[in-house]
Amino acid sequence: MVELNDADLVTDDKSGLATDIKIEDAAAKLWVVPENLSHNVVKRVEVLREIQSEHDVLEAKFCEERESLEAKYQKLYQPLYTKRYEIVNGVVEGGITESGTTTEEKGVPDFWLIAMKNNEILAEEISERDEGALKFLKDIKWSRIDDPKGFKLEFYFDTNPFFKNSVLTKIYHVFDEDEEEPVLEKAIGTEIDWYTGKCLTKKILKKKPKNGPKNAKPITKTEQCQSFFNFFSPPDVPDDIDDENAADELQELQNLMEQDYDVGATIRDEIIPHAVLWFTGEAAEDEYGDSEDEDDEDDEDDDDDDEDEDEIKITKKKGGRASAGEGQQGDKPAECNQQ
Repeated sequence: MVELNDADLVTDDKSGLATDIKIEDAAAKLWVVPENLSHNVVKRVEVLREIQSEHDVLEAKFCEERESLEAKYQKLYQPLYTKRYEIVNGVVEGGITESGTTTEEKGVPDFWLIAMKNNEILAEEISERDEGALKFLKDIKWSRIDDPKGFKLEFYFDTNPFFKNSVLTKIYHVFDEDEEEPVLEKAIGTEIDWYTGKCLTKKILKKKPKNGPKNAKPITKTEQCQSFFNFFSPPDVPDDIDDENAADELQELQNLMEQDYDVGATIRDEIIPHAVLWFTGEAAEDEYGDSEDEDDEDDEDDDDDDEDEDEIKITKKKGGRASAGEGQQGDKPAECNQQ
């Protein structure tokens, strides 16, 4: 789970705990001592907190050493990634002897598109129209950034009829990424330089004015639509949020940023290091195979339950009660079928 980088808030409830004491430890963290703890217990807890501080120092050293180890192996991976790039894009034949024919296809067509579509998280982001542009994707790379902390994704594209950029980047500024719940400060994406009429993230609607002459010009309206390339326009963290709707707005923003981070982390941790296994579908079988078996078992149980529910519904209808309606679909933008 990704949390927004908000300041810690300490709320004083004077009506309930009038005698609460705030103790500040060496790490400048506040601990509100419950009034029901005796003085001796508080002292013991303070000792435990000092032990925890020693643990935190060791954990920080562990994280530093892990970063160094990761950097070491990232360098060792690079020659392998270079070989993969050359084979995928037809620079070399990967040990295969030339057949002598000039019409033979070079490289591995649609390599990255297929690899990404075989991942459930990424497949949900890729619309049918996106596929035409993603066929030109030649390589994906990632690297750590130190100031501020985070990581960068780079998508390398061949010349294509959709946009002028040869490289699209996505940068994540992340705190405590080694923790179970990293804190995302913000994400920054490349502004895509679309060719006229080729933008995949928006659709153009044309409507004739209701009141006006028959030859009146149609009203043009542009709407956002589902596209993988929305990934490069991440949600912004506003400077101020309306107090009346703060909770709802923060929750919506939290969900959007968490989804955005999940996509980026999936590309970094799953697709880039194991691309060929996602292309062949082997990684998907390992990742989702067990869950699919469980789903099948659940479906069988659901079928049995449905039979019972059908009997219940029929009984209710005979008794004069209406059956429940179908649930609404989610708020995900519809795919654009035309511009």
